[in-house]
Amino acid sequence: MEKFFKLKENNTTVKTEIAAGVTTFMTMAYILAVNPSILGDAGMDTTAVLLATALASFIGTTIMALYANLPFALSAGMGLNAYLAYTVVLGQGISWQTALFAVFIEGLIFILLSATNVREAIFNAIPLPLKRAVSVGIGLFIAFIGLQNAGLAVDSSTLVTITNFTDNFSTAGICALLAIIGLLIMAVLYIKNVPGSILIGIIITWLMGMICQIIGIYVPNPETGFYSLFPAGIVSADFSALGETFGQCFTVDIDAAGIFNFIVIVFSFLFVDLFDTLGTLIGVSTKAGMLDENGRLPRIKPALMSDAVATTAGAILGTSTTTTFVESSAGVAAGGRTGLTALTTGVLFLLATLFSPLFTAIPSFATAPALILVGFLMFESITELKFTAENLSETIPAYLCILAMPLFYSISEGICFGVIAYVVLNLVTGKKKNIAPLMYILAILFVLKYVFL
Repeated sequence: MEKFFKLKENNTTVKTEIAAGVTTFMTMAYILAVNPSILGDAGMDTTAVLLATALASFIGTTIMALYANLPFALSAGMGLNAYLAYTVVLGQGISWQTALFAVFIEGLIFILLSATNVREAIFNAIPLPLKRAVSVGIGLFIAFIGLQNAGLAVDSSTLVTITNFTDNFSTAGICALLAIIGLLIMAVLYIKNVPGSILIGIIITWLMGMICQIIGIYVPNPETGFYSLFPAGIVSADFSALGETFGQCFTVDIDAAGIFNFIVIVFSFLFVDLFDTLGTLIGVSTKAGMLDENGRLPRIKPALMSDAVATTAGAILGTSTTTTFVESSAGVAAGGRTGLTALTTGVLFLLATLFSPLFTAIPSFATAPALILVGFLMFESITELKFTAENLSETIPAYLCILAMPLFYSISEGICFGVIAYVVLNLVTGKKKNIAPLMYILAILFVLKYVFL
């Protein structure tokens, strides 16, 4: 281990690295409950999604460990899974198989881009305010989905309103109330810097639901979608459910989606994944002191390649875009500095496949607080936007990008609005120097999208 991972060179030990890897897994394990819930809404088998998520996480994180020797873990990206389920599948009526094929194509493109310097060049072409706005907008979008999954935000004459807790209190009402309590518990744990605060919050909320069922406050009603909160099992070595999603990305009908619309979907995945991954790598590397004197990560190319291969493998297995997780910073804070941290996390994801009945039994009101809190974590980037008079041509497009995502229920629409507004406002106000050539191309493509689609 010393020779392969260069532990002494990185001022760490085997014990520290393994402990850091466990810490990272604890902070990320909520994805095994949340991702099946989100992609299940798109019509995918939840057990298959859980197995695919765990296996894709194992593959990507292990490659990161052995190829890049970095303490970063990967799994199905929050926001990207919501985009696939709620925008592409439910919003545009495209099959989840076709959506997974778009993820597969995205992964192949990223493999090509990661083999060169193109990925970094694309990253540099997009203005920083829009990069930050995408993170903020996705945060609001995820939080809104969390409010809906909790049963707190419901349809009304005003388009959306808070639920009436007294109506159907033994089912929807108590679930919404438990979600609020769970969110507060999760927030307290996070503020107290408790490792795995999100996962612990999910478990506590679920346990409270079980107690409510035992004493009769929660009454299961399968006809209205409220089932028993007790899992049918805990451990299972039956992986046959994976066949429901494995290889299904190749059973597509692009003509039904429309070739231009399909290209837009692929680009949207590319755009969000690009900034999510690079932003995470830079942020976590900075915290770990891994950047060189020029602010660059020396092993960024193998890190990006690990991410790209994981996305491709994940699409074949049956999950949305696999990306580097910002929760890797928890392992870094615990002392993780090498690939041994990532390898530990990857092995734990592999072991998690044995507990699929437990993870898939977690109710949506228990995972909803996690979505809301993750939305807050992504919302933090808004503090980096400078709302001054000289920056209005940059911050107004950022604002439109943020606004469009939750209100239009679409990450891609937010990106489109942001890019178009940025090019137009900077061009008209005489700030052409702020616009990279690639931005003109993107703006034209997005305008054509609205004209012809």
